[in-house]
Amino acid sequence: MTDPFSRLRARLAELAPHSPALARQLADVDLASLQSPADLAGIPLLRKSDLSALQRDNPPFAGIAANPGSFRRLFMSPGPIFEAEDHSDDPYGAKAAFAACGFVVGDVVLNCFSYHLTPGAFIMESGAHALGCAVIPAGPGNTEQTLQAVRQLEPTAYAGPPDFLKILLDKAQASGVDASSLRKAFVSGAALPASLRAELEGRGVRTRQAFATAELGIVAYETDGPDGAPLAGLKVAEDIWLEIVRPGGGDPLPVGGVGEIVVTMLRGRYPLLRFATGDLSAFVDATRIKGWMGRADQTTKVKGMFVHPSEVVEIGKRHAELGALRLIVRREGEQDAMVLRAEVAAPSDGLAEKVAVTLQAITKLRGAVEFVAPGALPNDGKTIADERPVN
Repeated sequence: MTDPFSRLRARLAELAPHSPALARQLADVDLASLQSPADLAGIPLLRKSDLSALQRDNPPFAGIAANPGSFRRLFMSPGPIFEAEDHSDDPYGAKAAFAACGFVVGDVVLNCFSYHLTPGAFIMESGAHALGCAVIPAGPGNTEQTLQAVRQLEPTAYAGPPDFLKILLDKAQASGVDASSLRKAFVSGAALPASLRAELEGRGVRTRQAFATAELGIVAYETDGPDGAPLAGLKVAEDIWLEIVRPGGGDPLPVGGVGEIVVTMLRGRYPLLRFATGDLSAFVDATRIKGWMGRADQTTKVKGMFVHPSEVVEIGKRHAELGALRLIVRREGEQDAMVLRAEVAAPSDGLAEKVAVTLQAITKLRGAVEFVAPGALPNDGKTIADERPVN
């Protein structure tokens, strides 16, 4: 029988000489000892929450990769965290996920992930191209122009956040644009509650989801059973090694135990070994996870973008009148919504508008601002409170 870890050992041996970060993680590891998933637990974690500081101290990529000019694209995600895209037909492993969603050669894909600095749009675009689809690079927002493209080009498929698809369909209906060409959707970057999936599919758009990150690409995705309905959980991508570990530690949990998603991804020349994503999930069985179940820390994904506690703190630094801050994330009308609550004794005229501008400038997301009296916010250590339902 072929050793399932032989490919892992061979790739680590190949990549370590070119990746100082990888070499440091493997300094005390005998590669021959890596025979099973349990053996990975002896390797130190690389935490996503540490990447920003690590990259700042050792630019550009904290020693994970060297020459930035050797990559196809270079990105800057919120944090900031910098990522690199390899020269490859399917650098993010997205092709299989699109095929599982029912995309086929010749589909026209309306891609509504952001094309600005972050890799989300390119993760999806590369998978669609690898499958033989055409892509409309719409990005988020600009709904009027996007609907013009829908009217003229009649895309058959959608890729993007699920809540933005609802916005598009609502605006198409309100403006008399025929969007019935859209028959399938591959969504990620935000929660897909059962109610939202039911609404989208009730409007004729078969909707399947994936879990992905900017650094890793596609981690897991939905597949269908014989009856055409999605199977429980998400199938783990075949070219990664995924662990569920105890939050705050690194020891693996048994099937069913909710813990942090840790991924080893060695697809190209940006290798990530035991990358702790900060996202929570649980194994359904040996090859499937339940999907996104929250965050192990306070970092929160809103409309497909990460918002970090440090960004909320930075807002306070820019406005001396503000006291304690708390960012509330909710679901309103099947969409993510943010409210920044700030303790202020006597807010000056226009302060709420100024703080809202700062909130958008720092997080790249719009949100409301509410002032409360000093001492009114809970003293529980939380900077970000995610009040969205998990399911």
